[in-house]
Amino acid sequence: MASGSTSPPSPSPAPDPPSPPPVEQAVNPEDIIKQAEKTKEQGNVAFKAAKYLEAVDLYTKAIELNPLEPSYLTNRAASYMSLKRFRPALEDCQVAASLQAAAPSSKTLLRLARCQLALASSTAAASTIRNILAIEPKNAQAILLRDKVQQLENHVKNFEAARQRKDWGHARLALDKCLQAIEGETPPEWRFWRVELELCRGSWEAANTAANDALRLNPNSPDALALRGLVLFLYGRLPPALQHVLSALRYDPGHEGAQKLRKRIKDVERLKEEGNVAFKSGKLQEAYDKYTECLERIGATEEEGKGGQIRGTLLSNRATTLVKLDRYEDALADAKASLELTPNSFKALRTRARINLHLEKYDASIADFNSAIQQAQTESTAADADVRALRSELKKAEAALKRSKTKDYYKILGVARDCSESDIKKAYRRESLKHHPDKGGDEEKFKLVVEANAVLSDPGRRERYDLGEDEDGMNEGGPGGMGGFGGMSPVDMEELFASFGAGGGRFGGGGFGGGGPFGGGGARRGHTHGFGF
Repeated sequence: MASGSTSPPSPSPAPDPPSPPPVEQAVNPEDIIKQAEKTKEQGNVAFKAAKYLEAVDLYTKAIELNPLEPSYLTNRAASYMSLKRFRPALEDCQVAASLQAAAPSSKTLLRLARCQLALASSTAAASTIRNILAIEPKNAQAILLRDKVQQLENHVKNFEAARQRKDWGHARLALDKCLQAIEGETPPEWRFWRVELELCRGSWEAANTAANDALRLNPNSPDALALRGLVLFLYGRLPPALQHVLSALRYDPGHEGAQKLRKRIKDVERLKEEGNVAFKSGKLQEAYDKYTECLERIGATEEEGKGGQIRGTLLSNRATTLVKLDRYEDALADAKASLELTPNSFKALRTRARINLHLEKYDASIADFNSAIQQAQTESTAADADVRALRSELKKAEAALKRSKTKDYYKILGVARDCSESDIKKAYRRESLKHHPDKGGDEEKFKLVVEANAVLSDPGRRERYDLGEDEDGMNEGGPGGMGGFGGMSPVDMEELFASFGAGGGRFGGGGFGGGGPFGGGGARRGHTHGFGF
């Protein structure tokens, strides 16, 4: 071969001939049936050994081999029932019964009725039991099951009757008996009943738990979502309440309950905020009106726990506003109503304590302050500053109680406890004129007026008096005592005496005039000021 020449290409190998198609083995139906029976027997062994999950698997294989054999289905149903899985058991029994339509087995029907009862389908269970007794009138198991069905129906009737008359205690008892009468999962409707009952009873924690359970088992249910939203609303948790309601409307845009609740939540949120803004701005009447409108939107129906914690909060807000408006009796009524709904609210307790202090109900005020302190120490929303402020207010209430058992200088002068020095001065002049003996007044009351002024006109003594320390106003010669004419300047005294009609120069040379209770025609001798005490 010449240099550079190429060899001819090698011929390609011939392709392998195609494989012949596999020869299908003929399936003997009898072998399949035998295999199914063998598998069923294995399932029976597992069932008797209480290995119910294993039994379910074996019966399932038998059903796959021979789906027209009803006993495999009823056997698997029995395994499911032992596992308290009544829903798939019910489905197996229904299929088995349909396969036995010509001559239903009482055994199949008994298991079907048991599943229906376990799932609270009492009407269906009663119908199935009638079919059993039509076949076997003396079937003892069917008769016993019939009695259980009747008991369940009676409990449901008792519940509905108690709910109709708003007897929540008996309604709850009847519902508990309904739950005890079934073995399977609680029907969704019954879970909703539980939530409604706890709301009616004002059991907020129980209502919250029941609503969570209902939603956990029915996460896509508009009814469960709306009910959970209602519980959150009554709890006062408005943003998450709105989220649940909107979720309910996504599943069912026409859900009437969710639509109404959405509007309520938005109205309450808006009115509450407007009331708060008005209060902080000092627009007290506007704040009162907003809180009142908000309370109307919340409502106070018994079916919703009389308005829940959100109503309690708004009542507390309105009570605080009424205090600022000097409507103390109305404020006390709101504070009491708030605490009926939220008995552990330190803010509501504090408000009632302040009102009781103003109304001079000192023992009640002290009790409320103590309770408020205890609650504030446990509430996550309360700060240390709240507790310190409450302790300070408690001390003042205790001082007021102590004063009430001796002399109340503020009451003697007819002034408020937070009055100014000018108010005290004016009150002293007024009360001195009213009670001065030369003007026909009561000498003892006049003494008390002078004594009260001696203490309250002196800032240091007034502070000690407000803290409950003993302050005797009859300090001779002190700057605020009798020696100083009850804290009045000589000019003040001259004006006062002039109003009595006394003659002469400053302090009226002849005392307070004759004919007064001091007797004689001139001043009483031996008394520096001529007051006769």
